[in-house]
Amino acid sequence: MSEVTLTHLDSLGRARMVDVTDKSVTSREAVAEAWVHMLAETRQLIVSGAHPKGDVFAVARIAGIQAAKRTSELIPLCHPLLLSSVNVELSLEGDHRVRIVSRCKLAGQTGVEMEALTAVSVAALTLYDMCKAVDRGMSIESVRLLEKRGGKSGWYQAQEL
Repeated sequence: MSEVTLTHLDSLGRARMVDVTDKSVTSREAVAEAWVHMLAETRQLIVSGAHPKGDVFAVARIAGIQAAKRTSELIPLCHPLLLSSVNVELSLEGDHRVRIVSRCKLAGQTGVEMEALTAVSVAALTLYDMCKAVDRGMSIESVRLLEKRGGKSGWYQAQEL
């Protein structure tokens, strides 16, 4: 097994931003997901469109997109990226769950995994915020990278849970 190094640490163990100057510009894409578990009554409130705060999924989608674009402001060592595409989709799964999936793309020198993960995280938090008055017991679970393409490390796909 080869030695694994953490790229955000220098030789003395100090935090640093990775230098991507000499990396090639390539097409890069990342897909992430998160799950929000809720009461069936909360799900029904979303489905019926009767939520007093409006279209919960539309607001969460916009929040996720906005968050992806601001990832470098939230995660200290992330590079600011010129994203070419951010897509956030929310879907009802069964009586108690919402699945959130984000796909981020760009042509650049570094990957977009953190942007995809940030998008689903903030979309999930927004869904929680909009519905907490009726369901404080909601949980956000399984935030994870599903797939990434491009860059030196190539293609990655997560194992099924």
